[in-house]
Order: sequence, then C-alpha cells, then structure tokens
Amino acid sequence: MQAVMQPGARNLITDVPGIYVGHAQDHQIKTGTTVLIGDAPLTASVNVMGGAPGTRETDLLAPDKSVTQVEALCLSGGSSFGLDACSGVVDGLRAQGRGYRLGPALIPLVPGAIIFDLLNGGDKGWGANPYPALGRAALGAVSRDFLLGSVGAGTGALAAMQKGGLGSASLVLDDGSTVGALVAANPMGSVTTPGNRYFWAAPFEIDGEFGGLGVDPAAGLGRALDSRKAQALFGQTPERANTTIAVVATDAALDKAQCLRLATAAHDGIARAVLPAHSPVDGDLVFAASTGARPGADLMRLGHAAALCLSRAIARAIYHATPAPGDLLPCWSEEP
Repeated sequence: MQAVMQPGARNLITDVPGIYVGHAQDHQIKTGTTVLIGDAPLTASVNVMGGAPGTRETDLLAPDKSVTQVEALCLSGGSSFGLDACSGVVDGLRAQGRGYRLGPALIPLVPGAIIFDLLNGGDKGWGANPYPALGRAALGAVSRDFLLGSVGAGTGALAAMQKGGLGSASLVLDDGSTVGALVAANPMGSVTTPGNRYFWAAPFEIDGEFGGLGVDPAAGLGRALDSRKAQALFGQTPERANTTIAVVATDAALDKAQCLRLATAAHDGIARAVLPAHSPVDGDLVFAASTGARPGADLMRLGHAAALCLSRAIARAIYHATPAPGDLLPCWSEEP
C-alpha cells in the first residue's frame, strides 16, 4: 500500500470524471437533499452495516439482481419522509429523457438513503411532504463544484458533540484512477476526541483539510465513548436515530460485485472517523458507484483509497458546518 495518492483538483467526489453532485436545502426545516449523478448510468452496489437503515431500491443493487445500472443516487434528511426525495429525482430525470427503457416506458432508477434529522430544532410542521421538491431541486443544481458543511443532506445533521454536515474528499491513484467519497455525517458516535477539537480521522488528513491540528495527544481508547452534550439533550438513552450515509465513486471499471466489495472496504472509513460506529441506532450505509471509464481496476487499492476518502470526508463535513438559529449543538468552529 505504498502507492502515491493525492487529492484531486477539487478534493471532492466530482474529481471522478463524469460525476456531478447537487444540493437543495430548507434552513427553516433544517433539512435537505443531495443527489449524485453521472454523465451516463452508473454501475452501483451498497453495503449496510448500521442497525437502523432507511433506504429505497437498495435490493436491486445486489450482485445477483438483474438491474445492472442506475441513473442517480440520493442522500436525504427527513427519515422516512426523506425517501420521497428520490421521487423528485425520478420525476426530474424522466423529464430529461433519462432512465431505463422497457418498451415505451422510461423508468429512472434512483436508489436512496436517509438520515434522521427530525429532532434537530427545525420546524417540522409541514403540510405537504417537502422532500420530492427538494430532490428535484437538488437534481437541477448538479455541478462539479459544490459546497460542504450545512448543505444538502447534511443541513440538519448532528453528531454526538457538535453539528454534523455534508462532506467530500478524493484521491487520485498512481495508475491514474480516481476515487471520491460523499457523506452525510449524522452519527450517534463522536467524530472528535473528548476535547472536541481533534478529529479521530486526523491520521488521514491531507494538507490541513480539516484544520491541521493533528492527533489529540491526550486521546485514548477509554475516552472514545464520551458524548456528554448529546446525552444532556436527549437523556442517557437518546431517543433519536442516527446515520452516516455515503457514496464512494470511481472511474475504474467495476461490476456490481466489485462495487459491493468497494462499499464494504469503504466502511472502514466510517469506523476510523466515528467512535463508536455501526451501532444499533445508526443506519450506516455506503453506496459504491463506477462510471466504468478506466479498465484494469486494482480493487485492493481502490478499497483502501475509498476508506481513506470517507474518513476525511466525515471530518470535513463537521469542520465545514456553519451555525444557524435554533441549533441544538455548536459547530466545530464554535468550540473553544
């Protein structure tokens, strides 16, 4: 694993050629949606390791299922309500003439996953479900450049000790292939050590991308489960569900089984950046997608890079979060 890897030009998942990301958010509700799409349909799979996932159309991503490609992937806030963001993306793609053709029918396939952000201080008294509109708006906003932090699916995210958020990172391997990660970080576990300034992902940071503080010199295994702020808000047994949901993408040509292996390896990135991870109340999930543009994939190195990208993306999500009225937890930038 001594191969040289450096972030792409944007240090975003859109450094993978042919990948685009769009956000839409409602700051009054404190929620939002993020969409990832390719120039062409994507080969994709998914691995779920959390005990409380919320998903749509993920069964079709199993290697033994007949569907080979999807049009887009959708990450959203809103818990079960947020799954309807996929419907807005489907409607938008159909209007663009994109989708799987079966006779005269055009069917855009858009698997998605949600985080729980219903107890974050936002106004949840909506009449009509807002998520279909958020999904379509996010599709309409796709670009190679996008913001991090309190945007899109990370708008209302909370971690154990501070606001969560939307993060991304990338790496270019020595063979020229690119890997990137996109994450809505809303974990029950903490992304920082108990002093709240140092990130668990610090060993993997590149060029000060989330503050450059390095590793906490006082950190130790016994300090990993401290979540005083979350406990004060929600009680000793928080009545909230949590999730870290992510997409890792590459231009290396992978089939569905290989995408599944890439998603599985990428979960190590969650475990390195969030303590504890994959809990019974988290819906931790990773999609993996391939554009198929570059043959000769080195799956071992791709999985290693995907895990590194995901750890860095989680820390960047929290690092870039911004304060808003009614917040229940401070942002990392507000910590003393």
